[in-house]
Amino acid sequence: MKKPSRRPAALIRDLRGGLRLITDGVGGVTGLVESLHGRIARVSPPLGQVADAPTRGITGLVYRSIRGTTGLVGAGLDAALARLQEQLQDAPDAQSGRRREAVVAALNGVLGDHLLRSGNPLAQQMTLRFQGSGPKPLLLIHGLCMNDQQWLRDGHDHGQALADEQGFTPIYARYNSGLHISANGLALAEELERLLQRWPEPVEQLAIIGHSMGGLLARSAVQQALQRDMAWPLLLRRLVFLGSPHHGAPLERAGNWLHQGLGLSPYLAPFTRLSGLRSAGITDLRHGNLLEADWVGESRFVGRDRRVVVPLPQGVGCYAVAGTLGRSDGGWLGDGLVPLDSALGRHTHPQRRLRLPASNHWVARGTHHLDLLSSPAVYARLKRWLS
Repeated sequence: MKKPSRRPAALIRDLRGGLRLITDGVGGVTGLVESLHGRIARVSPPLGQVADAPTRGITGLVYRSIRGTTGLVGAGLDAALARLQEQLQDAPDAQSGRRREAVVAALNGVLGDHLLRSGNPLAQQMTLRFQGSGPKPLLLIHGLCMNDQQWLRDGHDHGQALADEQGFTPIYARYNSGLHISANGLALAEELERLLQRWPEPVEQLAIIGHSMGGLLARSAVQQALQRDMAWPLLLRRLVFLGSPHHGAPLERAGNWLHQGLGLSPYLAPFTRLSGLRSAGITDLRHGNLLEADWVGESRFVGRDRRVVVPLPQGVGCYAVAGTLGRSDGGWLGDGLVPLDSALGRHTHPQRRLRLPASNHWVARGTHHLDLLSSPAVYARLKRWLS
């Protein structure tokens, strides 16, 4: 008999998470429709801002009933499933399939801050996965909407290959990529401090590879660790960025322009609730926010760049790989997600430039953003820099 790939408690946990998302979604759509209904009923002008006002009479009663009934049913089912989940708890070492993990990681990237605020069991936590130990720990940090298992691509894993050939001990970070980069950076700094304090043997050197958002997370973690006098940055010798948007990504900027544009008309403004669903992690990628000061006290949908300048850590060899879809170094699309200048830390403002030496950056031509994880040429460059 074929062994089931999922344990009952894991299925119940996913069901609870999905149910909460559905309940939240029904409530959100109901609010959007009611807002649009009210603006049409008041014959609002075609342009300008109009404050939301609850519908009244029988119409208002209908909308309130939908929200109330949805909430009661959702709460009742969630409570019942929670009791069932307690009775069917997985063994501590139970693991879900890769496909399920990829879907959950994508959900966390898009809605991770909402999942955390609403107590949804699908919200991921910062964890570090590794096997064994050694004098050369290598931390690998995945990007937006991904997880630690996705370093394995097309049969290749940079971390495992470096372990086999150069004696590194891979440590894979997993985190909720929908949270602010600053929040994840602090959580990573604290987890790494605890881990290396109990590392079973002396650490000769620590290296970090960050893919996409993971590179920004690494910079945030180092900066916040230094501000708090943590010990592990003193062990850091190499820091490598693979397609990291140090100065932002155009797709998030386009999303922000859409969000701002919808707000110009009272008939379109309710739909900003949909464009506003994108997570704090995604909006951080508009400019490449690293610290809480980059966004606190201001709407994260405001477009201006107010980042604190964060230089690369002193005494650490820092390197960057950028991909391009074409065979030349030109093209504003870069690897399809991150422009070339952003990946290499170039900026029109001198203070924001990362100033990587020419020998410390490299362009992988004809390489898509995700193919940076499996490219033999990229791996050859990693071996050279980390040796």
